[in-house]
Amino acid sequence: MAEVTLILTCLSILCNALFAGGIFTFPVLSPALAIRCGLTQPELTTIVLAGMIGQYPFSAFVGKIIDHRGPATCSAVASVLFAGAYGLFAHEISKVHETKDPYAFYRLTLYFFLAGLGTVFSYFSTVFAASRVLPNHSGVAAGISMSLFGLSPLFLSTIASNVYMTEFGLDIIPFLKFMTVFSFITHVNGALNIRVSSHSQLQNQPIEPPRHPDTRGGSCSDDPADEHTALLPTDSTVDFSPAVVLQDNTMLSVFKDWHFWFLATSLFFTLGMCEMVLSNIGSIAMSLPPSHGHFVDTPLDAGPARQVKLLSLANTLSRIVVGPLADFVSPVVAFLPPDGSTIPRRHYISRISFLTAASLLLAATFLVVSLTVRSQGQLWILSVGCGISYGAIFTVLPSIISAIWGVTNLGRNFGALTYAPFLGTPVFSYLYAFIYARDAESSSGICYGSVCWITTFWFCFVTAVISFIGTLILWRNWRGRL
Repeated sequence: MAEVTLILTCLSILCNALFAGGIFTFPVLSPALAIRCGLTQPELTTIVLAGMIGQYPFSAFVGKIIDHRGPATCSAVASVLFAGAYGLFAHEISKVHETKDPYAFYRLTLYFFLAGLGTVFSYFSTVFAASRVLPNHSGVAAGISMSLFGLSPLFLSTIASNVYMTEFGLDIIPFLKFMTVFSFITHVNGALNIRVSSHSQLQNQPIEPPRHPDTRGGSCSDDPADEHTALLPTDSTVDFSPAVVLQDNTMLSVFKDWHFWFLATSLFFTLGMCEMVLSNIGSIAMSLPPSHGHFVDTPLDAGPARQVKLLSLANTLSRIVVGPLADFVSPVVAFLPPDGSTIPRRHYISRISFLTAASLLLAATFLVVSLTVRSQGQLWILSVGCGISYGAIFTVLPSIISAIWGVTNLGRNFGALTYAPFLGTPVFSYLYAFIYARDAESSSGICYGSVCWITTFWFCFVTAVISFIGTLILWRNWRGRL
């Protein structure tokens, strides 16, 4: 019976993850929206930005729901939010006539915000359910669940391009109806079948004091442990001790730690610029000719759909690889197992190095794109570079947070740090949107050429370098401890 429950839980996590990333298919939707609804680039950016930042305002609150009510509750909430958001979005588009409704844009923005809010409920449900199924392998659990979430845009955009694409572009209303029905069904299934404890089982077990070898023989010390006692015996090959020992476990104590703000600033830059690319890759692709030379007669959504698939694939593979790799080269322990036993492993490199590498990759990506990319065929550099960096950052982030600030309020602390991209994404997205609008043709509102985005990408290069320097500072301060 336990095996059946585990199988149903895993299948529910899989289904939730595959339908959780609907907002990331917006680059496939945007050409149809621009034509059917007559929306400008700043308006399209506002709609997708509502979905992207809709993930973040309530993330700390969703984290507390995860901590206290469990992933199944979050899956149930996501089912209602997704059904309402996609259903109302489709209904609004179906009402559009040749005369543009001035209020349709605001309603579409609201509905996409609800889809973004549904995404954070679904994402937390997926990630933390997987972490509790594999509590002793946090990197693997995070990597697998996040890779499935990263696969969602590829899965959904493939359906869109193979089932709902016509010679005139995406048949947007039937596709949104499909999203409405199946997002609701899969998340209701998750609410019924995800069966994990509302708290980590290891978290609730009493932790025995660590046993230190006695130099006089084989007996162990009986000195009581307190919050400052090291979790493991001192060993030259491994150090699992938390980088920061908090006197209390409140949010205020986390905010007082300057490491938190350095980490948040790095996420502000890196995730903000990645989500800007994720949101606008459609218009970036359409600004360039499909090959060297002139624009040719190709399906309207061919370029954007291809880039969405590349982003999703790079994001997914990054999560699959980085999770197990981080567990191998940077083992961390946020708690002592109930029996007090441990299996020490050599700590090869700080886990912060993955954030450092992601910042460096982003800097290199924006530099190369700004200098060389002038056609859609070369744009894979941007999609792959941003996809790998985005996936790597989100994969290692939960384990870094739990190792530094503890596992008890992991959901809350993870949610608090996601306010960094909540602020960073609109900064980078509106920078891109207004520069694009400045250089767009006055008649059509469409911009052509690298002039549409090259200023934005040079700015991204500079901020990626700043993020790289910030992660080096964290690496130095947490050396040998994370």
